[in-house]
Amino acid sequence: MLSCELELADGATIGEALAAARMQLGAIAVAVPDWDAAPTGIFGELHARDFVPADGDRIELYRTLQIDPRARRRARVAEQGRVRRGAVPRRD
Repeated sequence: MLSCELELADGATIGEALAAARMQLGAIAVAVPDWDAAPTGIFGELHARDFVPADGDRIELYRTLQIDPRARRRARVAEQGRVRRGAVPRRD
């Protein structure tokens, strides 16, 4: 997780804040794959890039999940069941 604090002009939008953050972070910003297209929000609530955040708001970039957490858990439970029944040799 990357974070930085910014001093912006009154009325600055999320898009302007992201541009300023990208400049401040420099080479570290390369670790964030999709600055221009990722959904944005504040404290877990989606907001467009033209939204004007309040002073102190934390702007977030959201990325898509690689795998649904429920599907991952189901697969893990199924694998544990196979191991317990002896269908798969245990890895100790």
